[in-house]
Amino acid sequence: MQRRLIASEQARLLPGSGINLQRFTAAELPAAGSAPVFLMIARLLRDKGVLEYVEAARRVKTQHPQARFQLLGAVDADNRTAIDRVTVERWVAEGLVEYLGTTGDVRPFIAAAHCVVLPSYREGAPRTLIEAAAMARPLIATDVPGCRAVVDDGVNGYLCAVRDGASLADAVMRFMALPHAAQVEMGQAGRLKMRHEFDESLVVEAYQSVISAAYDRAQKLQL
Repeated sequence: MQRRLIASEQARLLPGSGINLQRFTAAELPAAGSAPVFLMIARLLRDKGVLEYVEAARRVKTQHPQARFQLLGAVDADNRTAIDRVTVERWVAEGLVEYLGTTGDVRPFIAAAHCVVLPSYREGAPRTLIEAAAMARPLIATDVPGCRAVVDDGVNGYLCAVRDGASLADAVMRFMALPHAAQVEMGQAGRLKMRHEFDESLVVEAYQSVISAAYDRAQKLQL
C-alpha cells in the first residue's frame, strides 16, 4: 500500500498461522529463588541476534553469575551468516551459554525457562515467541515489526534495540529485578494475548472471512 501497488481496501493483515493453545498450554514458572534461565530458540545465525545474545550474557554474568543463558537450535554451516560450531563450543567453555542442540519438541525447554529471548534483526511472525507466550513465558525481543506484534513492552515482556547487546542486557536485568509474582503476571499476560489475538481458531476464521469476501467480489464481477 505504501508503494501504491494496491488500494487499502484490497489488503488485510492476518495474524500468521496462529497457535494451538491446547498443544501449547500454560506452564508454571520455575520456582522463586531458582537461578534465572533465559532461552533463545533459533538457528544459530548472526541475523537472529546470536552475537548480541552472547554479549548480553557476558554483561549480565558480571553482576549475576548465577544467570543461565541457553541456545536451542541448529548450527547452520550452509548459511553465510551462520555461527560455526567451534565458536559455539568456545562460548560454552567460557561458561557464557549452554548449547542444547536441536529438538523436535520445544515445550519442555520453554517450560524449564523463566524467559524466552529473540534478539532478531528482522521477523515476520516469530513462531518461537508465539509458542513461548502461549506457555505463559515472559518474552524479551528486539523492537522490530514482527516481534512488536507479539511483545507488548512492559506487559508480557520487554523490547530492546536491534543489534545492541547492551540494550538486550538491560532488558534482561530489568526482568531479573522483577518480583517473582510480577514475572508470573507478565507470563499470564502473554497467554491472554495469544488467546485473544493468535488462537488458531481466530486465524482460521479470519482467513475464511477474507477468502469468502474475495469470492463474493469475484462473483459480482462476473455478473
